[in-house]
Amino acid sequence: MAVGETRFPEMPVIEGLRLGAAMAGIKKPDRRDLVVIEIPEGARVAGAFTRNAFCAAPVMVAREHLAACVARGEGARYLVVNTGNANAGTGATGLRDARTTCAELARLAGVEEASVLPFSTGVIGEPLPMDRLLAGLPGAVQALDDGSDAWLAAGEGILTTDTRAKGASVTLTLGDATVTINGIAKGSGMIRPDMATMLAFVATDAAIEQALLDGLLREAVERSFNCITVDSDTSTNDACLLIATGRGAAVVDGEALERFREGLLQVMAELAQAVIRDGEGATKFVTLRVEEARSRREALDVAFTVAHSPLVKTALYASDANWGRILAAVGRAPVEEFDVDLVTIDLGEVRLVENGGRAPGYAEEAGSAVMAREEIEIRIALGRGEQHATVWTSDLSHDYVSINADYRS
Repeated sequence: MAVGETRFPEMPVIEGLRLGAAMAGIKKPDRRDLVVIEIPEGARVAGAFTRNAFCAAPVMVAREHLAACVARGEGARYLVVNTGNANAGTGATGLRDARTTCAELARLAGVEEASVLPFSTGVIGEPLPMDRLLAGLPGAVQALDDGSDAWLAAGEGILTTDTRAKGASVTLTLGDATVTINGIAKGSGMIRPDMATMLAFVATDAAIEQALLDGLLREAVERSFNCITVDSDTSTNDACLLIATGRGAAVVDGEALERFREGLLQVMAELAQAVIRDGEGATKFVTLRVEEARSRREALDVAFTVAHSPLVKTALYASDANWGRILAAVGRAPVEEFDVDLVTIDLGEVRLVENGGRAPGYAEEAGSAVMAREEIEIRIALGRGEQHATVWTSDLSHDYVSINADYRS
């Protein structure tokens, strides 16, 4: 089940970047579950990783290897991603398995082990089936290609409970040159990233220095993947990589930098919203806009309080215009000196709340009509300042419970 008809886009070639996917039998037979991404020499790579204290073994190794690459003034050369097993909560054995995976891919590709970054997603607490993973690596390497089909195969190869591959692409004109930004992501449940989404890999042919690349990734993550939630759970494996191959136009400052920043945010926001549209059991795509806050943090606090409310989410699923649940969630958000008489709440084009209570012109039929839509916008104005924030979320359905109750069955 998913919201909307999001289609995987055509992906332009990014010179020097290749992707390959294989069926290793890690998740289940006859399904792509192992992906290798080859990064050209001279590229720059930035990363954002989960803040979960029980971060997975591949996250620890990827952070360590990426830091070593940056310290040498180099970029990573290969990424290896498996689905079906998170290699999280696996202690020393998990670390050994992540390093062994890097070492084997390094041997196959003829590069240093520290230039390989590992990523995993799937069930937590189970050891990786290393025999199958290692046996699948040659096939993934052999499949390396730079075409749109390779991007789609990789997008499919990183899925877990997702129902469809998620991709986004934009081509920008910077002066007399063009720059391409492609990205794939996976994520459907255990989504409240607090850094990125469960897994996202974004690449561009632009030439960008490391410090600027790091900053661009942080900015884009904050306004895309850090603004989504399905179920308020932060994964042990969240990771987002931004790769700049350096084969295209240089992005340094001025108008070119601003256009690139906008394009990067467009790609990452599309990927983040695709995660919500494909949220586990989702039947609704919900945009929460909080305005007139004293700070962006305050606006986000209010938005996420509403987005995480089981009562609000189940009302959305039922198409029930029970606006009191939204009002109650706003009222318990961590906002100091809250004057509820200044707050207005709109459901689509319908005013629900003003002057501390139900809006005089509100009609249940109008509210119900909006709640019956597949895509819903809730706008909350706090009447306190000029800052704003937008969060995207889904409803809470019977299917969400079933998917997670049966996840390991």
